[in-house]
Amino acid sequence: MGEARLVDTAGGLEPGGPGWFVVNVRDTAWWQSDAFGASCPFEGSEEAGARFPQLGINIHVLEPGKPNCMYHGESGQEAFLVLSGECLLLVDGQERRLRAWDFVHFPAWTEHVLVGAGDGPCAVLMVGARPDVDEVSYPVSELAVSHGAGVEEATPDPGVAYARFPKWSRRRHEPAGLPWQQP
Repeated sequence: MGEARLVDTAGGLEPGGPGWFVVNVRDTAWWQSDAFGASCPFEGSEEAGARFPQLGINIHVLEPGKPNCMYHGESGQEAFLVLSGECLLLVDGQERRLRAWDFVHFPAWTEHVLVGAGDGPCAVLMVGARPDVDEVSYPVSELAVSHGAGVEEATPDPGVAYARFPKWSRRRHEPAGLPWQQP
């Protein structure tokens, strides 16, 4: 396997095909959502053959009070490492405060979501398995709903869970105070 060519997009650099590559977080492609923050998935599109087939990995930046997604459980395991800032972990109906260097492991079907906290952005490294059959469930959770991170009716359909939110857009992310923005 050779080196993948990096393609410059509206959000930054991403691989234009399969292969190994090196990219700095400052320069990689970012996706933005007014509801869910910003994320750099490091991978390219499935059409280009540049999606990682076995592993999902990204850095997600949360603003205070904003969730990273909707409260859910899924068929693959995940692990999160808080790189900077603070957030709330809503997990199995409990709330815990996380700060830089806190690590969380989620076995398959653990119900969870993060919500930004503190007075600035929170950066989280998120890693997840990509099982052959990827299933997800969005349960009703009063705790998650109280943080704007929950569904009103349980569903296994992401289209239903996210129907009220605008789509993510590809654009660079450059808020002050994140570790990769230091000279």
